Amino acid sequence: MDRTILINSSRLGIGDDALGDVLIASFLRKLCLVESKPDRIILYNSGVLLAAQGSQVLDALDTMARQGVDILSCGTCLGHFGLLDKLAVGRKSDMQEISNFLSVDQVTTV
Repeated sequence: MDRTILINSSRLGIGDDALGDVLIASFLRKLCLVESKPDRIILYNSGVLLAAQGSQVLDALDTMARQGVDILSCGTCLGHFGLLDKLAVGRKSDMQEISNFLSVDQVTTV
């Protein structure tokens, strides 16, 4: 069974936004170092900000993409945030593809 990490926010956790920024960056950079990588990372809602130009975690996402992790960003979300032409790592997806993965994969939401 494929493993998917679902990220629905540009921050990790609820509460202090600055702490949430530090936590998501730390999580993604540490994920680069684990031996057993997920098959894919799906970004939606403000999570797509992580894969866009100017993101502070492009290094981590790019490293994982080079390690074979499929990085998918919700196209509707990219459009909502005005980022369709600013996706810097991974690829644009749609809710049909995302729904297919979520219905068959082992999913962890962070």
